[in-house]
Amino acid sequence: MHQTNTIIMNASEEAIFEAAANLERWPRFLPHYRYIHYYQKGPIRNLVKMAARRGFIPISWVSEQTIDRERREIRFKHLRAWTKGMNVVWRFHRLPAGVQVEIIHELDFRVPPLAPVAERIIGGFFINHIAAQTLQHMKAFVEKK
Repeated sequence: MHQTNTIIMNASEEAIFEAAANLERWPRFLPHYRYIHYYQKGPIRNLVKMAARRGFIPISWVSEQTIDRERREIRFKHLRAWTKGMNVVWRFHRLPAGVQVEIIHELDFRVPPLAPVAERIIGGFFINHIAAQTLQHMKAFVEKK
């Protein structure tokens, strides 16, 4: 499964990057996020349980977050739940119109024969919707500042 969500934000790249990297603040400006619990917290690596909603459906997963300030990437590796093994990368590109922020999700399903169905449900219904909401609310947050 490959899923990419992209949006243009009109704020400094630094402000956008820091808002995306600081998971602790996400539930304050991302209304679909229920909570973020830290198991381990550090300046470049965090182990977290993330919980969001897709409409009225609550979901949660455990991720390792890596903040790479040199490459301007934020990476997640899903360690538990239906998306175990998924790699997520946030990338930031300066453009004349603003900063393009993209979230790329990559997952090889553990049961290959179920991949077509799982891709529609996990990728289309859950991941696409939640990532789109995340980008839209983050855009509103950073553009207000």
